Order: sequence, then structure tokens, then C-alpha cells
Amino acid sequence: MQHTIICLMGPTASGKTQLAIDLTAFLPLEIISVDSALIYRDMNIGTAKPSAELLQLIPHHLIDIRDPAESYSAAEFCHDAAQLIRDIHARGKIPLLVGGTMLYYRSLWQGLSALPAADPKIRQQIDARAAKLGWQTLHEELKKIDPLSAARIHPNDPQRLQRALEVFYISGRPLSDFFAEDKNQPSYRTLKLAIAPTDRALLHQRIAMRFDDMLANGFIDEVVKLHARGDLNLDLPSMRSVGYRQVWQYLDGVYDYDTMREKTIIATRQLAKRQLTWLRSFDDVFWLATEAPDVAQQALYQSKKFLQV
Repeated sequence: MQHTIICLMGPTASGKTQLAIDLTAFLPLEIISVDSALIYRDMNIGTAKPSAELLQLIPHHLIDIRDPAESYSAAEFCHDAAQLIRDIHARGKIPLLVGGTMLYYRSLWQGLSALPAADPKIRQQIDARAAKLGWQTLHEELKKIDPLSAARIHPNDPQRLQRALEVFYISGRPLSDFFAEDKNQPSYRTLKLAIAPTDRALLHQRIAMRFDDMLANGFIDEVVKLHARGDLNLDLPSMRSVGYRQVWQYLDGVYDYDTMREKTIIATRQLAKRQLTWLRSFDDVFWLATEAPDVAQQALYQSKKFLQV
């Protein structure tokens, strides 16, 4: 059992959290969050963070470990998750990894390439060029030096675009070359469960309902407090999270309320689509239907069968 893990994945608003809670009632599990937004403190409503009561009742890890002004990389996740997996096994329990940040899952399963360390001076130079020429121009440059990376990085994703250019400027090699190299692959025996509605319209309905619930529960007030801090901005990974960016822009007067709501729902649908694309690229995934009345029983059956091998 020492290298055994269960991964519960799915697009946003698919029902991962409830299913994870259901599983913990029957199996000796501790939950490791695999979510790049739940790591941030004071970002509770817009991330659909489990309640304080639930977090106290059921052991969760990698939640509230960073301030919104800080960043958190896939490499840091892999390091932290590996240590937690060892600790959970040492307590005689099984790690249940739950969340929708698919890059974290892939990095944990496949390992990370030995990329060059960040260079603040080069990053400043890239940012200065972006401010003058625009990120679209820099994306065109990336197409010439690293077409594979350019194909998977959107021009409106400055963080990843900056990193791809930075790696090339430091090493003289495209980022895609590093990703193609052999990696130190952790030897986890893994059950991959994925939950999602079988009907896209149902997923869209769940996304809209969840965001309306967030608004009713004080999401705008949550962002008002973050906005008022003075040390946060839309270039930070935390504030680029879906919902936070749109409400921030609403507070800045860029959007009216209805437009903010519409843009958030559209952005969340796009996020869900990307998550599903990732999931379909993974091997050996057991799919569960969100709307199935026996979804918890199916997940429990697969988990027990996996743990008995």
C-alpha cells in the first residue's frame, strides 16, 4: 500500500468535493487538494473551498498554504504532495487526491523536467517588451523558436508565455525540448477516477447555479477585501483565478454586474472544457457520471477493488 494513491478528478462544478466526502465515510482516507486556487488564504467563496467545519472534520491538505500575493508552482506541489503521501501512508491511511488542476496530476505522475531556474532580470526584460509590443507579438516570436509550446500556450496567458521565452533565453533550447526528455517518474500505483456530467448542458447549468450561489453568499464582498489590500493585482496567479478576475474588473468599473456574471460563467465553461480535454488525454481513467444516483457506490466499488489488489 505504500505507493498507492487514489485520484478523484473532474471539471469544475462536477461534484468532486461531495464524492470525496462520501468516500471518506467508508475508507481510511486523507484528502490532498489538487487545486491551484484552494492553496490561497482568504479566497474561500470563489474557490468553493470546503467549510471550516468540514476541514476540521475530515483531514485535508494543501489548503490555505499561501497568501494571495504569493505563487505556487507545479514543482512545489509535487514536492509537497510526495511528502504528504509518505506521511499519510505512515499513518496507515490512503491518500485521496481531489481537484481539477490537471497539470499538477500529470506532474506528479510523470515527474518534471529539469528546467532552468527563473531569472528575474530576464523576466523583467520580457515584461518590458510585452508592455511595449504586447503579448501577442511575443507569442508570434515563440511560434518561431518553439512552435510546440506556442501551440499549447494561449497568447492571453502571460505567465506561461513568459516562462517559455525565459527558458529559451537562458538555455538556448525550446521549452518543448525539456518536456520531451526522460523524467524522474514517481512510482505511484494509481486509481484514476473522473467525475463529470454526461450531458454538457447539465455541466453548464451546474456552473451557472454554483456561481449564482457564490454571489448570493458574498463573493463580491470577498473580492472587495482582496482589492482593498493594495498589494494584489490581476497579474498574480491568485487573481487570475476564474471569477476573481471578473469581479475585480467589475469593481474597477470595467464591467457592469450582468456582464461580470456572464463573463465569469463563460470563463468557467472554458475552464471546464480545458479540464475535460486534459482528462481525456490521461490513460486508464474510470469515468463516473455526476448525475448517476449510485455514483458514490460506483466510486467506492472501484476503490475497494483497487485497494484489494
